[in-house]
Amino acid sequence: MNISVSNCFRRQTDAAPRLPALFAGLVSLASASVALPGPAAAQGKLDARYEASLAGIEVGKGAWVIEITDDQYAAAASGATSGVMQAFSSGHGSGEAQGRIVAGQFVPMNYMASTTSSKKTETIRITLGNGNVKDSSIEPEPPSDPDRIPVTDAHRRGVLDPMTASFLRVSGTGDPMAPDSCRISTPIFDGRMRYDLRLDYKRTEMVKAEKGYQGPALVCGIYFTPVSGYIPDRAAIKYLTGLRTMEVWLAPIAGTRVLAPFRLKIPTPLGNAVLQATQFVTTATPPKSASRAQ
Repeated sequence: MNISVSNCFRRQTDAAPRLPALFAGLVSLASASVALPGPAAAQGKLDARYEASLAGIEVGKGAWVIEITDDQYAAAASGATSGVMQAFSSGHGSGEAQGRIVAGQFVPMNYMASTTSSKKTETIRITLGNGNVKDSSIEPEPPSDPDRIPVTDAHRRGVLDPMTASFLRVSGTGDPMAPDSCRISTPIFDGRMRYDLRLDYKRTEMVKAEKGYQGPALVCGIYFTPVSGYIPDRAAIKYLTGLRTMEVWLAPIAGTRVLAPFRLKIPTPLGNAVLQATQFVTTATPPKSASRAQ
């Protein structure tokens, strides 16, 4: 398959959340209909650092910070190539998302992602309201391609941005680390493409970061389905659509019922692309009402 190292790693990590990611996402992993509990139980912060590798060789490093209060949330990620990748394709990127918490649900409002390589800088912005895209832009504007499946107005409704979608929100009062937490599907619009990511439970493993979290992580399979905004003949799209071995490890954010990616594995023709947390520090914080009462 004729896919360059940079395109293979970039396109596949983009489609599976962008983690933060990058990514931002990395990688968009929660259903818009999955609710958080009441505000008093949803206060926490994640301060994470990640290393990206391809076939066991370091290619990048990044950071991801998520803050959840009783009525809003914010996330920011940044990363850059490192190791041997710098000799072939240096670059860096950043992303951020903000939104409100209404009736126990995350309601995204703004998303931005910017990437810079040796050849160009591209910035994507999305404004949302009530789960619908109000406005989106790509700078510089990409050339039109008649082979690209158009994104319709209907495809921009009932979606999450990639950053917000990377938090898996577990409803109810049961154990958020139960296998059923993995069994969800997410509609995502990333400014260019509309796609679905479905998760399914595989197993539970114990993980340990160099700094911060150690404990159980849900290992979920990831299944990618493009909807619009893509070119069907692209090799990377065909590869991702048929892939059945992508996995994400999800760990809890203290003080919340929110799970975030601890590790992401995407097999590629060149070896496994892996995003691994080296730091995963979570902190529970008191709700505003509790702070005012003290």
